[in-house]
Amino acid sequence: MDGDELADAERRVWAAMPAGTRSALAGLSGADLRSLLLTVARDRASTARPSEVVRRWREDRFVRPAGTDPRVLARVEARMWELLPTDVVGVELSPVVPVGTCSAVAPVSQNRVVTTMRASEVLSDPTNALAIEAAVRRRRQSEVHLAAAHRVLRAQDFGGAASAHFRLFALVSTARATGSGGTEARLLVRHLSYWRSVLAEFAGTAAPQLHVTPFDDRPVRERLADTVRPALAGGAVPLVDEPERTRGRGYYTGCALRISLLDGDLEIGDGGLTDWTAQLTGDAKERCLVSCLATERLVDSISH
Repeated sequence: MDGDELADAERRVWAAMPAGTRSALAGLSGADLRSLLLTVARDRASTARPSEVVRRWREDRFVRPAGTDPRVLARVEARMWELLPTDVVGVELSPVVPVGTCSAVAPVSQNRVVTTMRASEVLSDPTNALAIEAAVRRRRQSEVHLAAAHRVLRAQDFGGAASAHFRLFALVSTARATGSGGTEARLLVRHLSYWRSVLAEFAGTAAPQLHVTPFDDRPVRERLADTVRPALAGGAVPLVDEPERTRGRGYYTGCALRISLLDGDLEIGDGGLTDWTAQLTGDAKERCLVSCLATERLVDSISH
């Protein structure tokens, strides 16, 4: 359902309600609203029949199983954990996060997220959740490097047979700025080096590439030239400039990353610098780099 369709549906629903319903609901406390919604959900569930459950299983893209062999996926992700530097802490995330986890720090519509009735939302991006955990840990650590492998669920329709849920292997690093883009460069080298090792291990024959796009941040642009690119020079996985990219402006700050196969034609990962931990800690000097790779897409591409 696109934005116009959702707006039409909202108008239709409110028009069918008795006058004053919207303001009455808006005036409920969080606890009372949850109680009301849970009552409605209980009543609707009590009318569900086995045949209806089966029909929904077949037709609802939110619930259909993924098509990737879980044994192959588990082996690939296990090896990815082994390739991580020892100072990266693994985090087993909850299936749900506080409501607003994505939209509070980034320009993401809540319509793209599956919101629950308990002031939470289904995890749609592990990098946002890891950024919150990283901000909490930064109170007692000089810098934080976290990783998670998680199945995410997104509300937007990707079209065709694309699944609404998929697994992502995510990295988040945060540290205080040292000036002149030095912290950003160090974090970029760390993430890009890791993804290069993953691509070399699993997709060396699939023309893998790492892409980087600097945005409007002169120090980061300079450090890309004199620090990041030299550190990533050589090897089987090239670091490719992608100056034409505009996607991610306003979401990422400083620069964006992309992970691809088939000489850039098949995207399997994304990332970039963000201000998320700066917002979460209230410290403008905080620097945060996030990146992730769709492990099912990687497995499917190397299995064919």
